[in-house]
Amino acid sequence: TNPGFVVRITQAGLDYAHQQGIAVLEKELAHVKLPDISGDFRIKVLGKVRYEFSRLDLRNFHLPYSRISLVPNVGLQVSISNAFADVDGNWRVKIHFIRDHGSFNLKVENVYIKINLKLGSDASGKPTIDTPYCSTRISKVKVHFSGKLGWLYNLFHNAVESKLRKTLEGKVCDIVVKSVHNKLQPYVQTLPVTARIDAIAGVDYSLVAPPTATAQSLDVALKGEFFSLAHRSAVPFPPLALALPPDHDRMVYFGASSYFFNTAGFAYNAAGAFVFEITDSMVSSAGG
Repeated sequence: TNPGFVVRITQAGLDYAHQQGIAVLEKELAHVKLPDISGDFRIKVLGKVRYEFSRLDLRNFHLPYSRISLVPNVGLQVSISNAFADVDGNWRVKIHFIRDHGSFNLKVENVYIKINLKLGSDASGKPTIDTPYCSTRISKVKVHFSGKLGWLYNLFHNAVESKLRKTLEGKVCDIVVKSVHNKLQPYVQTLPVTARIDAIAGVDYSLVAPPTATAQSLDVALKGEFFSLAHRSAVPFPPLALALPPDHDRMVYFGASSYFFNTAGFAYNAAGAFVFEITDSMVSSAGG
Protein backbone atom coordinates (compact mmCIF):
# COMPACT_ATOMS: atom_id res chain seq x y z
CA THR A 1 0.00 0.00 0.00
CA ASN A 2 1.34 3.40 -0.95
CA PRO A 3 1.55 5.98 1.85
CA GLY A 4 -0.44 9.18 1.92
CA PHE A 5 2.12 10.84 4.19
CA VAL A 6 5.88 10.30 4.61
CA VAL A 7 8.26 11.49 7.35
CA ARG A 8 12.01 11.49 6.73
CA ILE A 9 14.38 11.78 9.71
CA THR A 10 17.99 12.52 8.80
CA GLN A 11 21.16 11.92 10.77
CA ALA A 12 20.95 15.48 12.11
CA GLY A 13 17.48 14.79 13.44
CA LEU A 14 18.61 11.58 15.11
CA ASP A 15 21.57 13.35 16.73
CA TYR A 16 19.19 15.90 18.24
CA ALA A 17 16.79 13.30 19.65
CA HIS A 18 18.99 10.47 20.90
CA GLN A 19 20.24 12.14 24.09
CA GLN A 20 16.93 11.46 25.81
CA GLY A 21 17.27 7.74 25.10
CA ILE A 22 20.84 7.71 26.44
CA ALA A 23 19.67 9.38 29.67
CA VAL A 24 17.09 6.59 30.14
CA LEU A 25 19.69 3.89 29.48
CA GLU A 26 22.08 5.51 31.96
CA LYS A 27 19.41 5.32 34.67
CA GLU A 28 18.68 1.68 33.85
CA LEU A 29 22.35 0.69 34.05
CA ALA A 30 22.66 2.43 37.42
CA HIS A 31 20.29 -0.21 38.84
CA VAL A 32 22.14 -3.25 37.53
CA LYS A 33 22.01 -6.11 40.04
CA LEU A 34 25.24 -8.09 40.00
CA PRO A 35 25.36 -11.69 41.24
CA ASP A 36 27.69 -12.90 43.96
CA ILE A 37 30.95 -14.28 42.61
CA SER A 38 32.97 -17.11 44.17
CA GLY A 39 35.79 -19.39 43.13
CA ASP A 40 39.09 -21.04 43.95
CA PHE A 41 42.63 -19.96 43.26
CA ARG A 42 45.89 -21.76 43.97
CA ILE A 43 48.96 -19.88 45.18
CA LYS A 44 52.38 -21.42 45.65
CA VAL A 45 53.26 -22.16 49.27
CA LEU A 46 49.80 -21.07 50.51
CA GLY A 47 47.86 -23.64 48.49
CA LYS A 48 44.18 -23.30 47.54
CA VAL A 49 42.42 -20.04 48.32
CA ARG A 50 38.62 -19.88 48.40
CA TYR A 51 37.17 -16.41 47.71
CA GLU A 52 33.71 -14.88 47.54
CA PHE A 53 32.42 -11.44 46.46
CA SER A 54 28.97 -10.42 47.64
CA ARG A 55 26.61 -7.43 47.88
CA LEU A 56 27.97 -5.95 44.67
CA ASP A 57 26.58 -2.43 44.39
CA LEU A 58 26.91 -0.54 41.11
CA ARG A 59 26.91 3.03 42.42
CA ASN A 60 26.85 4.82 39.07
CA PHE A 61 27.22 4.29 35.35
CA HIS A 62 28.18 7.23 33.15
CA LEU A 63 27.84 7.27 29.36
CA PRO A 64 29.74 10.43 28.34
CA TYR A 65 30.21 9.67 24.63
CA SER A 66 27.50 8.18 22.46
CA ARG A 67 26.33 8.24 18.89
CA ILE A 68 23.28 7.00 17.03
CA SER A 69 23.70 6.06 13.41
CA LEU A 70 21.66 4.58 10.59
CA VAL A 71 22.07 0.94 9.56
CA PRO A 72 20.67 0.30 6.07
CA ASN A 73 17.87 -2.30 5.96
CA VAL A 74 17.97 -2.69 9.77
CA GLY A 75 17.24 0.56 11.59
CA LEU A 76 19.49 2.24 14.11
CA GLN A 77 22.73 1.55 15.90
CA VAL A 78 23.70 3.12 19.24
CA SER A 79 27.44 3.22 19.96
CA ILE A 80 28.75 4.19 23.40
CA SER A 81 32.43 4.67 24.17
CA ASN A 82 34.60 5.51 27.19
CA ALA A 83 31.81 4.80 29.66
CA PHE A 84 32.80 4.20 33.29
CA ALA A 85 31.32 2.96 36.55
CA ASP A 86 32.12 2.19 40.20
CA VAL A 87 31.24 -1.00 42.04
CA ASP A 88 31.42 -1.53 45.81
CA GLY A 89 31.11 -4.84 47.59
CA ASN A 90 32.28 -7.23 50.28
CA TRP A 91 34.87 -9.99 50.02
CA ARG A 92 35.44 -13.12 52.06
CA VAL A 93 38.45 -15.44 51.93
CA LYS A 94 39.38 -18.85 53.31
CA ILE A 95 42.88 -20.37 53.34
CA HIS A 96 42.95 -23.67 55.16
CA PHE A 97 41.68 -22.67 58.62
CA ILE A 98 42.22 -18.93 58.14
CA ARG A 99 39.15 -16.82 57.36
CA ASP A 100 38.89 -13.10 56.81
CA HIS A 101 36.62 -10.55 55.17
CA GLY A 102 36.57 -6.91 54.13
CA SER A 103 35.32 -4.54 51.43
CA PHE A 104 36.49 -3.64 47.96
CA ASN A 105 36.03 -0.95 45.32
CA LEU A 106 36.01 -1.74 41.62
CA LYS A 107 36.62 0.95 39.00
CA VAL A 108 35.36 0.05 35.54
CA GLU A 109 36.69 2.21 32.72
CA ASN A 110 36.79 2.28 28.93
CA VAL A 111 33.43 0.56 28.48
CA TYR A 112 32.28 0.19 24.87
CA ILE A 113 28.67 -0.74 24.05
CA LYS A 114 27.15 -1.31 20.62
CA ILE A 115 23.40 -1.89 20.18
CA ASN A 116 21.40 -2.51 17.00
CA LEU A 117 17.71 -1.56 17.00
CA LYS A 118 15.64 -3.23 14.31
CA LEU A 119 12.55 -1.19 13.44
CA GLY A 120 9.39 -2.77 12.08
CA SER A 121 5.60 -2.60 12.16
CA ASP A 122 2.82 -4.93 13.24
CA ALA A 123 -0.54 -5.77 11.64
CA SER A 124 -2.21 -2.75 13.28
CA GLY A 125 0.34 -0.32 11.85
CA LYS A 126 2.11 0.33 15.14
CA PRO A 127 5.92 0.43 15.30
CA THR A 128 7.95 -2.47 16.69
CA ILE A 129 11.51 -2.45 18.07
CA ASP A 130 13.84 -5.39 18.57
CA THR A 131 17.51 -5.81 19.55
CA PRO A 132 19.10 -8.38 17.23
CA TYR A 133 22.62 -7.44 18.32
CA CYS A 134 24.29 -6.11 21.45
CA SER A 135 27.94 -6.26 22.48
CA THR A 136 29.87 -4.90 25.44
CA ARG A 137 33.61 -4.65 25.84
CA ILE A 138 35.38 -3.47 28.99
CA SER A 139 39.08 -2.86 28.52
CA LYS A 140 40.05 -1.64 32.00
CA VAL A 141 39.04 -2.92 35.42
CA LYS A 142 40.87 -2.04 38.63
CA VAL A 143 39.93 -3.45 42.02
CA HIS A 144 41.16 -2.29 45.43
CA PHE A 145 40.75 -4.45 48.53
CA SER A 146 40.70 -3.38 52.16
CA GLY A 147 40.96 -5.60 55.24
CA LYS A 148 43.63 -7.56 57.07
CA LEU A 149 44.18 -10.00 54.22
CA GLY A 150 43.51 -7.50 51.48
CA TRP A 151 47.10 -7.92 50.39
CA LEU A 152 46.31 -11.54 49.57
CA TYR A 153 43.87 -10.60 46.85
CA ASN A 154 46.50 -8.44 45.24
CA LEU A 155 48.49 -11.63 44.54
CA PHE A 156 45.82 -12.80 42.09
CA HIS A 157 43.93 -9.61 41.29
CA ASN A 158 44.28 -10.21 37.53
CA ALA A 159 42.16 -13.36 37.74
CA VAL A 160 39.58 -11.61 39.93
CA GLU A 161 39.39 -8.57 37.67
CA SER A 162 38.94 -10.79 34.61
CA LYS A 163 36.01 -12.58 36.24
CA LEU A 164 34.36 -9.34 37.33
CA ARG A 165 34.84 -7.87 33.85
CA LYS A 166 33.13 -10.83 32.16
CA THR A 167 30.25 -10.65 34.63
CA LEU A 168 29.71 -6.96 33.92
CA GLU A 169 29.96 -7.39 30.15
CA GLY A 170 27.19 -9.96 30.19
CA LYS A 171 24.99 -7.96 32.54
CA VAL A 172 25.13 -4.73 30.50
CA CYS A 173 23.67 -6.38 27.39
CA ASP A 174 21.09 -8.17 29.53
CA ILE A 175 19.91 -4.79 30.83
CA VAL A 176 19.85 -3.28 27.33
CA VAL A 177 17.80 -6.12 25.84
CA LYS A 178 15.37 -6.18 28.79
CA SER A 179 14.92 -2.40 28.65
CA VAL A 180 14.02 -2.56 24.95
CA HIS A 181 11.65 -5.53 25.37
CA ASN A 182 10.05 -4.54 28.69
CA LYS A 183 9.94 -0.75 28.40
CA LEU A 184 10.59 0.63 24.93
CA GLN A 185 8.57 -1.90 22.94
CA PRO A 186 5.51 -1.75 25.28
CA TYR A 187 5.72 2.05 25.15
CA VAL A 188 5.60 2.27 21.35
CA GLN A 189 2.67 -0.16 21.38
CA THR A 190 0.68 2.40 23.38
CA LEU A 191 1.20 5.11 20.75
CA PRO A 192 -2.08 5.96 18.97
CA VAL A 193 -2.27 5.59 15.18
CA THR A 194 -5.35 7.78 14.70
CA ALA A 195 -6.17 11.31 15.83
CA ARG A 196 -9.39 13.31 16.05
CA ILE A 197 -9.23 16.48 13.93
CA ASP A 198 -12.62 18.02 14.86
CA ALA A 199 -16.22 16.91 15.44
CA ILE A 200 -16.44 15.53 11.89
CA ALA A 201 -13.19 13.85 10.91
CA GLY A 202 -10.09 12.12 12.13
CA VAL A 203 -6.84 11.09 10.47
CA ASP A 204 -5.20 7.65 10.31
CA TYR A 205 -1.40 7.79 10.47
CA SER A 206 -0.64 4.11 11.04
CA LEU A 207 2.43 2.61 9.37
CA VAL A 208 1.82 1.00 5.99
CA ALA A 209 5.30 -0.59 6.00
CA PRO A 210 8.28 -0.93 8.35
CA PRO A 211 10.49 2.18 8.56
CA THR A 212 13.17 2.15 5.87
CA ALA A 213 16.73 2.95 6.91
CA THR A 214 19.37 4.07 4.43
CA ALA A 215 22.83 5.49 4.98
CA GLN A 216 21.37 9.03 4.96
CA SER A 217 17.91 8.87 6.52
CA LEU A 218 15.06 6.97 8.13
CA ASP A 219 11.87 7.13 6.06
CA VAL A 220 8.54 6.39 7.76
CA ALA A 221 5.59 5.66 5.47
CA LEU A 222 2.20 6.52 7.05
CA LYS A 223 -1.33 5.83 5.83
CA GLY A 224 -2.22 9.54 5.87
CA GLU A 225 -5.96 9.03 5.43
CA PHE A 226 -8.82 11.20 6.70
CA PHE A 227 -12.02 9.43 7.77
CA SER A 228 -15.48 10.31 9.07
CA LEU A 229 -15.93 9.89 12.81
CA ALA A 230 -19.62 9.06 12.38
CA HIS A 231 -19.17 6.34 9.78
CA ARG A 232 -15.84 5.21 8.42
CA SER A 233 -16.10 3.83 4.90
CA ALA A 234 -13.61 2.67 2.28
CA VAL A 235 -12.06 5.42 0.18
CA PRO A 236 -13.10 4.95 -3.48
CA PHE A 237 -9.66 5.81 -4.88
CA PRO A 238 -6.19 4.36 -4.17
CA PRO A 239 -3.12 6.27 -2.96
CA LEU A 240 -0.57 7.03 -5.65
CA ALA A 241 3.15 6.46 -5.27
CA LEU A 242 4.86 9.09 -3.13
CA ALA A 243 8.58 9.77 -3.02
CA LEU A 244 10.50 12.52 -1.27
CA PRO A 245 13.29 14.35 -3.11
CA PRO A 246 16.83 13.12 -2.27
CA ASP A 247 17.53 15.87 0.27
CA HIS A 248 19.15 15.31 3.68
CA ASP A 249 20.20 18.79 4.83
CA ARG A 250 17.33 19.35 7.30
CA MET A 251 16.58 17.39 10.47
CA VAL A 252 13.09 16.28 9.38
CA TYR A 253 11.17 16.28 6.10
CA PHE A 254 7.41 15.82 5.59
CA GLY A 255 5.71 14.77 2.37
CA ALA A 256 1.96 14.60 1.65
CA SER A 257 0.41 13.18 -1.51
CA SER A 258 -2.82 14.24 -3.19
CA TYR A 259 -4.41 11.19 -1.51
CA PHE A 260 -3.94 12.87 1.89
CA PHE A 261 -5.91 15.95 0.83
CA ASN A 262 -8.45 14.09 -1.30
CA THR A 263 -9.44 11.83 1.60
CA ALA A 264 -10.01 14.97 3.67
CA GLY A 265 -12.42 16.24 1.02
CA PHE A 266 -14.10 12.83 0.80
CA ALA A 267 -14.62 12.60 4.58
CA TYR A 268 -16.04 16.11 4.95
CA ASN A 269 -18.21 15.74 1.85
CA ALA A 270 -19.65 12.44 3.15
CA ALA A 271 -20.52 14.24 6.39
CA GLY A 272 -22.27 17.05 4.50
CA ALA A 273 -19.75 19.70 5.46
CA PHE A 274 -18.81 20.42 1.83
CA VAL A 275 -22.36 20.50 0.45
CA PHE A 276 -23.68 23.95 -0.45
CA GLU A 277 -26.07 25.42 -3.01
CA ILE A 278 -25.23 28.00 -5.67
CA THR A 279 -28.18 30.23 -6.54
CA ASP A 280 -28.80 32.56 -9.50
CA SER A 281 -28.40 35.58 -7.26
CA MET A 282 -24.93 34.40 -6.21
CA VAL A 283 -23.88 33.95 -9.84
CA SER A 284 -25.31 37.31 -10.97
CA SER A 285 -23.75 39.06 -8.01
CA ALA A 286 -20.37 37.56 -8.81
CA GLY A 287 -20.75 38.54 -12.49
CA GLY A 288 -21.62 42.12 -11.61
